[in-house]
Formats: sequence, C-alpha cells, structure tokens
Amino acid sequence: MNEQVPVENRAATDEAVLNIGGLTKSFGNNVVLDGVSLKVAKAQTVCLLGPSGSGKSTLLRCVNWLEKPDQGSVHLSGRRIGIRAGGVVMTQAELARERARIGMVFQHFNLWPHLTVIQNLIAAPVHVQRRNKDEVIAEAEALLERVGLASKRNDFPNRLSGGQKQRVGIARALAMKPELLLFDEPTSALDPELVGEVVAVMKQLAESGSTMLVVTHEMGFARETADEIVLIDGGRVVETAAPADFFTKPKTERARQFLQRYVR
Repeated sequence: MNEQVPVENRAATDEAVLNIGGLTKSFGNNVVLDGVSLKVAKAQTVCLLGPSGSGKSTLLRCVNWLEKPDQGSVHLSGRRIGIRAGGVVMTQAELARERARIGMVFQHFNLWPHLTVIQNLIAAPVHVQRRNKDEVIAEAEALLERVGLASKRNDFPNRLSGGQKQRVGIARALAMKPELLLFDEPTSALDPELVGEVVAVMKQLAESGSTMLVVTHEMGFARETADEIVLIDGGRVVETAAPADFFTKPKTERARQFLQRYVR
C-alpha cells in the first residue's frame, strides 16, 4: 500500500492528478454545472462542500463519465477522460478502462448483494483488469485487514451494518489500485453512531498519501483532513481555500452564509 506521507508534505507537489476545466452539465433546462474548473494534486485531499442540489455529486459523476459532460474537459494524470484524439467520444470499452483508474465510493454502497465481501473486492480486478486471481485475493485480504473487516471475508452484504458496507466499498475501490479516489457523501446514508468508523478509514487514506476528491457534509473531517476546500453553489465554484482560512475567515458572503448554516 502507499507509504506514509507526512500531512505537511501531502500537497507539496504541483502535479495535477485530476484537472477539470470548464465543465458544464444540464438536465433539460436545469443547469447543474456551470463552468467548473478545479485541480487535485498528487497525494492531496480536496473536499467539495455546498448545499444540497449545488452540483457536487454530478461533478463527481462527470469526472468518470457516469454522466457525459456537455462541455469542458477532465484529465487524469495528463490523459483526457471520455474523449479521444480528434474529439471522438470513447467507446464503452475504452471508458471502462479509463474508469478503472478511478475508484469511486458511493453514498449507498452499491455492493453486489449476491457476492460475498471478498468476491465484491476481487470481481473488477480479475474481470476488468485481468489480474492474477491469487494475487488479487491476497491483496483484497490485506485491504479488509486495513479497514478492520478481515473477519467478514465470507459474509454477504446483507449481514453487514451500514458502516461495514461502506468500509467494504472503500476497500473495493482500493482493490483497483486507482490513481484517484472519489467519495460521494460516503457517510450520509449511515446512522450517526456509524459515521466515525468510516471517517477514520478516510483519514487513514489521506494520511497515507491517497489522492482524494470528497463530497461531504462532515465538516470536522473537512476541517481536520482536507488540504483544500472547494465550495460549490448553483453549479459554480464560489470559493477555494485552505481549511484554516475557509472555516475562520471566508472570503465570500456566500461562504459565510454556508458556514453559519452548516457549522455548529
């Protein structure tokens, strides 16, 4: 797994793992993303904050082309996602190969209910990446140990708590050895007492140098763990700042309003 990277060095590099440029997306007459641009550097954790309906989740889905952007570009480690040279949209097979470079943790877990925990972890590395099954199983078992679920190896998802399901979801994303991790409100479907166990795993990932773009309403996590805060409202980036600045001296009136409503 990734070597431990000191927090103060996590964002030391200017290398952009993720580079989003001028992304727009509409559903009918509803403009959900309106020219969003942002970067995530290697080993950086960026938290996307904003009210419900501001476009955060749609932005994540456009990053890996689960939603096709109307305009704009997404580059992962310098390589464009979704569009081939000459402006041609990638085939589904090509998109699948590109998505394999991005791990996504969903709000509602999205585990395969008919597969055991270990089978959920190994399915994509074996069938999509065509990796050696024995090696993948060994790596998956190490990941389950890392998220504290080694004893649940052969359980089916319906035997797990919400927090356990989400930790399996994180391990499943890591099993693909992604260049970038996307988190779409990973704690919002959990009972309050289960939130901490998922946040602890995410903090560990940030501290170990994973590159992460996180949509969250967990302000404590954003304040303590993020390298950068991006506030989105109405499909636009309203403010970008380091956590210490965002939470104590926001630059915009909209950010001040957001903090008054969501931070206690």
